[in-house]
Amino acid sequence: MSPSHRALCWFRSDLRLTDNAAVAASARAGEAIFVFIDETDGALRPRGEAGRWWLHHSLARLGDSLAAHGQQLLLLKGESRVLLPRLARDFEVDLVVWNRRYGAAEREIDAAIKAELKSQSIAAESFNGALLYEPMEIRSKAGGPMRVFTPFWRACRASRAPDLPIPAPASLPPLPVLPEAPERRDLGSLDLLPKHPDWAGGLRNSWSPGEAGAQEGLSAFLSGALRNYGENRNRPDFVSTSRLSPHLAFGDISPRQIWHATEAARMAGQAAGSADDIEKFYSELGWREFSHHLLFHYPNLATVNYQPKFDDFPWADAEPNLRAWQRGRTGYPIVDAGMRELWQTGFMHNRVRMIVASFLIKHLLIDWRFGESWFWDTLCDADPANNAASWQWVAGSGADAAPYFRIFNPVTQGEKFDPEGTYIRRFVPELARLPDKFIHKPWEAPHPIRQGAGILLGQTYPAPIVQHEQARQRALAAFQSLSRVAS
Repeated sequence: MSPSHRALCWFRSDLRLTDNAAVAASARAGEAIFVFIDETDGALRPRGEAGRWWLHHSLARLGDSLAAHGQQLLLLKGESRVLLPRLARDFEVDLVVWNRRYGAAEREIDAAIKAELKSQSIAAESFNGALLYEPMEIRSKAGGPMRVFTPFWRACRASRAPDLPIPAPASLPPLPVLPEAPERRDLGSLDLLPKHPDWAGGLRNSWSPGEAGAQEGLSAFLSGALRNYGENRNRPDFVSTSRLSPHLAFGDISPRQIWHATEAARMAGQAAGSADDIEKFYSELGWREFSHHLLFHYPNLATVNYQPKFDDFPWADAEPNLRAWQRGRTGYPIVDAGMRELWQTGFMHNRVRMIVASFLIKHLLIDWRFGESWFWDTLCDADPANNAASWQWVAGSGADAAPYFRIFNPVTQGEKFDPEGTYIRRFVPELARLPDKFIHKPWEAPHPIRQGAGILLGQTYPAPIVQHEQARQRALAAFQSLSRVAS
């Protein structure tokens, strides 16, 4: 690129300067403009409330990083397919750059923008900023999309090593003098934060959004929770996972950075985990890749059963059991702890996500789409690929899904993965005084023990809203009726 050229860099879900090919391309220009658009294009799914909170803070940190280079982040709100070509024309840029997204609506918008820019004789270039392997790279032997995780991940690993991260630019070109953009906003006017009421106190206490926070989290994981990760990652009572998923969702960090930092720590003998722990961690990154692969090839993943036979599933009415599940008032402590962790922190441990999802779908016979929608609104790390693919996996309706007849027993799951009730006591404090023997099944505690713990079932803590064995039999009968319809 000639030094005289003016570039416009469009940030989306890549809110960092390191390992950002679009930023690197802009750094080679003579002048550069950095833009984020809070998109209102009708085809796009609106962000959930927890995601909007995270976005505000990631944008603030990105703005700080650009300011340290003598630049600034221009914030706008509106339809990107209208705004971006207009900005490119009004700002007299030669090149527009961005990192790719993989949802159908996003790809259609990007294609329309590229076409419009081309009609204005403005170059446009896009890059991979979100994945180790792009969905169009990995194909089955027949040339189509892959539908099972293990061969997908084997094909990824056999194809090539993940690319090395791109260093952050040492300097950035100056921001040119620009005409006023009427859609330009300051961060506060994007209205991303909750106000009345401000429910984000638990999120503020739990997270440090932005590029620096992501790097701190990665370093802490590599030197700490990576140890025994293969076994401990299922324990919500431990600090047992990387907790990098929200940073990945907003691009505070890239999977290439995570992969190669882990490799560097391993080679230097500074990684806490064993080779098996590291491979298990890599496979979790692989599941993220697989989810994006599915979304790319099956764009209705959040709304339509991947396996059409589930279209006739006899779901029960959602209310009032859905409300009890959302509030963490089901009477099953491990389920309620997970749902309250979600509400308080915008996050939930992955093992507990599977337990609460199985409970909603199979114990309550509530359509998985209600759960997907709730997680979309309340999870900081919700993204269109992982969220939808994971819910369909638990429901049995997805690709490479858990069989529907695998029904988690919430009592035994709690006893296995939170044996001393530490996680439950943290998020369901009204049960804190129960002995370990009864912490996962308070209804079985003798009355004097419940009384001594301050528990009145149905008052201070709910009785179970369904009985496990009855709910299990009902779920199996529903699945068997579906099988009869399919045949």
